Amino acid sequence: MIRGSGEERGTAGSAGEKAAPDLEARLAAQARELEELHDRYLRLAAELDNYRKRVARERAELIRTAHEGLLLEFLPVLDNLERALAAARSSAGSSRASEALIEGVEITLRLFRGVLEKAGVREIETVGREFDPVVHHAVEQVRAPEYPENTVVEEVLRGYLLDQKVLRPALVKVSTRAVAPSDTQGASQGQGGE
Repeated sequence: MIRGSGEERGTAGSAGEKAAPDLEARLAAQARELEELHDRYLRLAAELDNYRKRVARERAELIRTAHEGLLLEFLPVLDNLERALAAARSSAGSSRASEALIEGVEITLRLFRGVLEKAGVREIETVGREFDPVVHHAVEQVRAPEYPENTVVEEVLRGYLLDQKVLRPALVKVSTRAVAPSDTQGASQGQGGE
């Protein structure tokens, strides 16, 4: 039995010696894997940073390009304004000059409105509509018996929407309740009695 115990000890000792290199090999493999994962992380982080920078550049380029497109659309408007002015100057004093100027301005307005419509800009409807403080800005209340109370009766300055957002509210005059004759007399008597 003593012999068997020594053999068992020798076998156990050699198994421990074999386990140490296996453990070291596994530890080295794990260290390599950790290093590879770390390198992969650094590459992915760099790629993400490059992606963010590229998206920012592309966005800036898109905005610049969009502005260029809008400016290019405005150039024909500018051209026609210059033509209208030149026509008015060349034939100043005659009715023909007035006609040329009017025609030039009409063409310019049509072109300009077309450009704005392409960009999503549209006019706010006003006269005859119920006053809406979201799209209308009241500059005056007027007595207008032909309109219901709180109705837009006159447009002072045209307003515009850009898609669904108010670009500029319309400046309008709004109808108010017409004063009844008894209200007028009561007000006069009240002032006279003071």
